[in-house]
Amino acid sequence: MKKHVLNGSPKEIGYQHGSIGKKQVINSLETYEKLFYGYQKLTWEKAREEAKRHVEAIEKHDAELIEEMEGVADGAGVDFEDILALNARTEIALANYGGKGFTDGCTAIGVCKPISQDVIIGQNWDWKGSQSNSLLLLEIEQKNKPKVTIVTEGGMVGKIGFNDAGVGLCFNALLTDKKSSAVPIHLALRSVLNSFSLSEAVSKLKGGQVAASASMLIGKAEPDGEGMAVNLEVSPFGIDYVGEDSRLVHTNHILSNEIKKFVDDRNEFRFEDSMLRKKRAEQLIATSLANGEEITEETFKKWLSDNFNAPNGINHDENPLAPEHRRMETVFSIIMNLSKRNAFLCVGKPRNGDYIKLDI
Repeated sequence: MKKHVLNGSPKEIGYQHGSIGKKQVINSLETYEKLFYGYQKLTWEKAREEAKRHVEAIEKHDAELIEEMEGVADGAGVDFEDILALNARTEIALANYGGKGFTDGCTAIGVCKPISQDVIIGQNWDWKGSQSNSLLLLEIEQKNKPKVTIVTEGGMVGKIGFNDAGVGLCFNALLTDKKSSAVPIHLALRSVLNSFSLSEAVSKLKGGQVAASASMLIGKAEPDGEGMAVNLEVSPFGIDYVGEDSRLVHTNHILSNEIKKFVDDRNEFRFEDSMLRKKRAEQLIATSLANGEEITEETFKKWLSDNFNAPNGINHDENPLAPEHRRMETVFSIIMNLSKRNAFLCVGKPRNGDYIKLDI
């Protein structure tokens, strides 16, 4: 997978994204037009109108994100509202869900001292298989902010990745019944990756600044080797830390009792899918520790390749016999060693594919 280096002003960065990734942007637009209508009965025009509700909050939060999205639209030859709708896809499709029959995927794992000498975070991103044709690997050089590397869907300016300040981020969507007109989750992800420290990252998420609920597993490693990872569940009503201090696992159900006071977990398959993936990942970690294994990137590759309970394993296969909405699969896998300043990316299923090394 080719890495594209983007630089310049926010609008120039966006224009390069849109022009280089025009094919991927168009594929994303086609995927989400079908998805919005299939799950929410929203036409694309209605989705664009829904997305506009967030513009004021985005401008207040970081106006450069608006400029970058405008640049993406210009580069890809589409409307700004199209790109805005892509970046608000979680809010449109997942955050005001009133029915049943839909779920997201993803298993995220993080470790740090004392069970690991390094701060390592990683995840499988499970979603519609068609979005493998939308993936872009972008390195973003920006003024007065860290250099950011992300794996994203064409047109979306924020997703999963790391920066050269030693901050890394994994993301799990949560299916809930409420949203707000605050900053869309995918733009909040970019804000985290634009941060130099954990404190700065958290400050951009607290106080109801985000429009939907999600899990963000954030790691930070200093040049001297010290570091830690935390798991935040964020929502329009506030944030909460979840998980153990040195071993973190999150899938696609809400863990925080505080968050559940305000939103309803609408993942219909949390018991037979999300909870089982979480328990399996925790079992794999416990087994490695009991065997006295050193936790490294290779350990993560083994965990993320795990096929137990197929097709709904950590390494997630599409089930052709399942209803269309259940046909999710692992689209990519990423492992970030923030202490060593390197990462490994596998496009496709980690059980079958090869990881490529990325520099932080």
